[in-house]
Amino acid sequence: MLYLHDVWVNWFEGEENGYNVCYFHEWRKEDKIELLDQVPLLYITEPLFNYIENDMHDLPDELLDTIFKRAYIRKGQKRTVLEYACVVTDGNDIVAIDTIGYRIPIRKSRLIPRQEQLVFDMVRNTKPESFGFDESMHQKEYHMLSMEPKLVFGLTRKERQLKQLLMMALDQLRTTNNLEELRYWLTEWDPKQYPYIRHMDEETVWQVLYDGVKNGWSEAHEDLCKKMIKGQPFLEKMWQLEQGQEQNTSKQQ
Repeated sequence: MLYLHDVWVNWFEGEENGYNVCYFHEWRKEDKIELLDQVPLLYITEPLFNYIENDMHDLPDELLDTIFKRAYIRKGQKRTVLEYACVVTDGNDIVAIDTIGYRIPIRKSRLIPRQEQLVFDMVRNTKPESFGFDESMHQKEYHMLSMEPKLVFGLTRKERQLKQLLMMALDQLRTTNNLEELRYWLTEWDPKQYPYIRHMDEETVWQVLYDGVKNGWSEAHEDLCKKMIKGQPFLEKMWQLEQGQEQNTSKQQ
């Protein structure tokens, strides 16, 4: 078995989509970086890698058995065994995972560039394994709160987080499905549509609004998001945290 040593990880917890597991250039000073003293390295097939990187389902039994208690984390002078942790690659991309004792990849991290290159060098002359994974049994499903990668492609970490926040607000709006409220927010987003909005039913208003905001990110998106979350403490807190992170990053630069 291949092993990596002294691996710096920046865990993103509960992220089912790989685009929210930030690469090194998007790590922040406030992120909690940990050191894996030793961790198994597995070269796996592309379908299995995509399943691990972009989902939160049970890992194959064969894979879990292979990595059981073979990883260690170091905090100061203390070395602690991790039940199920490893670094996986399909030869094109890399992700570290830790199940924190469960059977699903609860925590995910990218590696620093130097260690990424080491991984690619180490697997160059080996063959990928599937660990009994059956691709036909699993089909990834995207929805409003788990956006398709193309809808966040090219966005910064802050923009992805704020877009997720906007989608949460839109999901609440869709659940309530109040016609006047829907018309109000579509008018906020696209005032030029006002003469037509008055004659739209709930389904039409919703579809026009969602189709209008789902692509990309702009000042208009940010303005709509800020207005929609007003008065919702949980969402407002998330907004403030993200704005604060951005200001800290700017100061560092």
